[in-house]
Amino acid sequence: MSCFYKLSILFFLTILFSCSVRDVDVLPGARYRVTFTSNWSEDTHPVNFPSNPHFSGLVGTTHKEGVFFFSVGNNASVGIESMAETGSKALFLSELSSSDDTQYELSGSGLSTSPSSVTLDFFISSSYPSVTLVSMLAPSPDWFVGVSDLRLIENGDWVQSKTVTLNVYDAGSDNGIMFTSSNSDTSPKEAVSLLDSSSLDTDFSSGEPAIGTFYFEKL
Repeated sequence: MSCFYKLSILFFLTILFSCSVRDVDVLPGARYRVTFTSNWSEDTHPVNFPSNPHFSGLVGTTHKEGVFFFSVGNNASVGIESMAETGSKALFLSELSSSDDTQYELSGSGLSTSPSSVTLDFFISSSYPSVTLVSMLAPSPDWFVGVSDLRLIENGDWVQSKTVTLNVYDAGSDNGIMFTSSNSDTSPKEAVSLLDSSSLDTDFSSGEPAIGTFYFEKL
């Protein structure tokens, strides 16, 4: 084989290998801190405000872009339903660990009262640049807050900070209309939605007024 053909093949293989590596994968991973701040109080949400407002432990994952573990208009998974109704992390973490689209599981503390705040540090890679993170608003029938497929890379680099306003979601799995309603399974299950209620039951309309924020900051 001539030297020319050898060089041509070598050049072709070099180009092929280079093209197989996505540009975003060259970006080093990053560490982030998310601060969950709740302003939920009798002043902000006076209608039937519960005597023991709190939030379940933060739970979620870093994952591939375009993957949704919950979304408005689609039914909640068993894991999201369990988290929203009881605050339990176990089933949702099991769903996340069995998915090929996830990388690092996130599990942190909740808020024992509100208003209050809590932080959670985590690592994220450019191959799995999105975050999903949720917490049950409690007491409640099946209401929760969170972010879904939040991408932390913008314009080819990690964002330095990002604030997400937390409106309230209804998981569509319980018929309860007030914070302390008795358990009443919805059958058939309904899609996840922003929480709407009568003004006699709660203050929420289309998930508002918001109950706080997630603030993501690069460390």
